[in-house]
Amino acid sequence: MSRFTYIKFFDEIGIEDIPLVGGKNASLGEMYQALVPQGVLVPNGFAITSEAYHLLINENQLLGEMHRLLDTLDINNVRDLADRGHHIRDLVYNAPLPKVLELEIIEAYELLKDQFDENISLAIRSSATAEDLVTASFAGQQDTYLNIHGKGSLLDACKRCFASLFTDRAIHYRVEKGFDHFDVGLSIGVQKMVRSDLAASGVMFSLDTESGFRDTVFITGAFGLGENVVQGAVDPDEFYVHKPTYEQGYRHILRRHRGAKSIKMIYSPDITKSPVRNIPTSSIEQKSFCIQDDEVLKLAEYAIKIEKHYSKKAGYQKPMDMEWAKDGLDGKLYIVQARPETVASQTKANLLETYHVNKSEDTKTLVTGRAVGSKVAQGKAHVIRDASFMHEFKAGEILVSDITTPDWEPVMKIASAIVTNRGGRTCHAAIIARELGIPAIVGCQDATEVLINNPEITVSCAEGDTGNVYEGSVPFDVMHTDLSGLPTPKTEMMLNIANPDLAFKTSFLPNQGVGLARMEFIINESIKVHPLALLNMDKIESDHERQQIIELIDGHASGRDFFLHELSEGIGTIAAAFYPKPVVVRLSDFKSNEYASLLGGRAFEPKEENPMIGFRGASRYISEAFEPAFALECQAIKTVRERMGLNNVIVMIPFVRRVKEAEQVLEVMKKYGLSRTENGLKVYMMCEIPNNVIEIDHFAPLFDGISIGSNDLTQLVLGVDRDSELVAYDYDERDQGVKTMIKWAIEGAKRNGLHSGICGQAPSDYPEMAEFLVELGADSMSLNPDSILKTTQDIIELEKRLNR
Repeated sequence: MSRFTYIKFFDEIGIEDIPLVGGKNASLGEMYQALVPQGVLVPNGFAITSEAYHLLINENQLLGEMHRLLDTLDINNVRDLADRGHHIRDLVYNAPLPKVLELEIIEAYELLKDQFDENISLAIRSSATAEDLVTASFAGQQDTYLNIHGKGSLLDACKRCFASLFTDRAIHYRVEKGFDHFDVGLSIGVQKMVRSDLAASGVMFSLDTESGFRDTVFITGAFGLGENVVQGAVDPDEFYVHKPTYEQGYRHILRRHRGAKSIKMIYSPDITKSPVRNIPTSSIEQKSFCIQDDEVLKLAEYAIKIEKHYSKKAGYQKPMDMEWAKDGLDGKLYIVQARPETVASQTKANLLETYHVNKSEDTKTLVTGRAVGSKVAQGKAHVIRDASFMHEFKAGEILVSDITTPDWEPVMKIASAIVTNRGGRTCHAAIIARELGIPAIVGCQDATEVLINNPEITVSCAEGDTGNVYEGSVPFDVMHTDLSGLPTPKTEMMLNIANPDLAFKTSFLPNQGVGLARMEFIINESIKVHPLALLNMDKIESDHERQQIIELIDGHASGRDFFLHELSEGIGTIAAAFYPKPVVVRLSDFKSNEYASLLGGRAFEPKEENPMIGFRGASRYISEAFEPAFALECQAIKTVRERMGLNNVIVMIPFVRRVKEAEQVLEVMKKYGLSRTENGLKVYMMCEIPNNVIEIDHFAPLFDGISIGSNDLTQLVLGVDRDSELVAYDYDERDQGVKTMIKWAIEGAKRNGLHSGICGQAPSDYPEMAEFLVELGADSMSLNPDSILKTTQDIIELEKRLNR
């Protein structure tokens, strides 16, 4: 039995107490009781109940004036909303606290001091009784006060919290969501302050916020107090951890992004002016991650435990949105808030919406940043530098600002897209954009400068993690697909994928895995440097190139470390997106002219007249000159399979000219820790040279499967250089000679018990080729994402006709 009437300590409340203490406090109590025993650290504190709020309102007879101010309000009139909101906040703040409530708050504060120490600092957070619901997030609608010391400051902060139930944004949000102002009460959380001003803090989700992919924990963070991350004032660090392999005992970060973190929020030395202030971060802090790898993994452990607990109570998987803080005094990680995720988790998985921008050579990119969502929007760019100009914003325009805060929400709700200079993918602008279902690009750095004179723009979040703002109205397509009831064909329908940034989103397409993951795309887009240049910087003659490489590898122990880090995280992301389905990763298949175009590449590449049939594929891997680079590829795959636990990765060797060459490649792979059959490793061969087909019975004992590369096979059967426009008319995968080769390859694979698939363009471009492959009994087809739906539907109909 509690000794208080209006106070509940965290060990007295749980999630069922939302009507009494609000969603935030109910969740803190739930975690304090159920998850602290499991090792999830939650700072102790107490809740001032919503009954205390109603006591304040009723004892001071405020309801009549509150009704007068709110009942006739037009929330779309921004100025009127601001005037009435200010009036009602003053009304509540200036009302004296009931004496019984004041005495209980002080007594509870003394008990908290007894548990910790006399100089305890407090975090005072509002907790509305309608917030943190699965269908609506009131996050940021009310106010928070940090680093509060002493009885007087505590009581003043509590009065300000009660008044913040009527911030402009909260009033607007309640009307939008259909909540009655007078049915909502406000509780206050009084909690021991975590000294993250001396360390770091941030936000994390138990799913990917952009795609809704549920098998990952997504963590963001920055140095100092967490308000900068929430508000979008900094570009934070980002980390992903794969939940299924984590729970199997693997401890490895899937991928990460180092944010700029140009400022950090700390306590102000003069709290009479402001309790907190921002200061610049040091160059060392900007070049470092805000937490160590073991701390990222500890947060992932917290997230998994929290999601499991709330899911068990709900009876279904319940993705969570959590705030964390690291205490700079004791070095421990704490969870300071947890609420249901309210946007990505509500998306219907069987309804697929896909956007595609039809760019041309003339399409001009104005600014880029971190993409939020996957949509495209067009409209007039309206730069707003200060909240006092919000009333000038018109519905349908694209809001461009430095950052956004909860006060901006009335105009955000009428924007067609949002673009900000600062912020990460868990900042305020990103959260609201997801909730509104509009695209946003955050962290663009100079959007307010560049877009000031570009009235018509296209905002694209449909091209991966990077969002692009294009000049003018660039044409785009939207495709809606209902996946419910779509049967699975007998022929395995797999995907060709190269870009890790698109992997999570692409995984929602109907598929049986990835038939071709192109390693060279990751090298070209993420690494950008020739691997031998990273290993032999002294051989790069160009000072400019050397400086570019130094800047790229900054933050890594060496060029070798940089290559392994980027490649393993890229491959790992694709493998995790489709886990446990098979993901066939093709070893690098650059030609010498393509390798030479990488930074530092000219120093290590020969000049060939016809690189298409020159130094590429298997011949590289067994060459003495290239072997150190190939060793890095093997080590990256070993990391993905053995340290990340993504053993669904299958290795594929391209352009294997002779059986002896295949044997040599397998020996080199074994030398660097990749032995076929060991730890379940499967190795496929690209079947793209006529000799692969002719000698299939001799190649077969060395491999577990083949994937027919119809592009190269066609050019080599017909003697056509597919890069030459002069003879392009002679290039046709449907030629009878090519089809005969494909037929012999599939028959040879079947004869030798190998998996047979095709990963070229032919079945995507020509329905008759897809039909031909089904009739031959190919085990799988690997298609580009833009063609898999239609081809899958065609294959289903074909198999029905063939009674398969």
